[in-house]
Amino acid sequence: MPLLFAYGSLQQEKVQLAIFGRCLIGRVDDILGHERLAIEIDDPSVIATSGLSRHSIVRYTGQASHRVSGTVYEVSNDELAAADRYEVAAYRRVEALLASGGRAWVYVDARHAPRDSMAVE
Repeated sequence: MPLLFAYGSLQQEKVQLAIFGRCLIGRVDDILGHERLAIEIDDPSVIATSGLSRHSIVRYTGQASHRVSGTVYEVSNDELAAADRYEVAAYRRVEALLASGGRAWVYVDARHAPRDSMAVE
């Protein structure tokens, strides 16, 4: 099953119920080489689902000292596709390195997303 790293609204129970139809069970982890920022969301359906117009977003830096805390969830391919539909165009899904080892899908700032591997220096 795919792993999905969430650091913002995808961790909220009400968002999970709306997107996946269930509450996800996950484990705390960090992604390496990223920093957290905030963006303004203008999609009414996303705002209605999350209850927020400002959402977190992460940007790839490649620096090992930069890390973002969040939760890793096992999801199905259908659930991953549902998360893709929820996220607005400002986000792009990429694989990121987890502090615990391995990789997980994460939604990052589309403007700064690398096209290839997410190596951390």
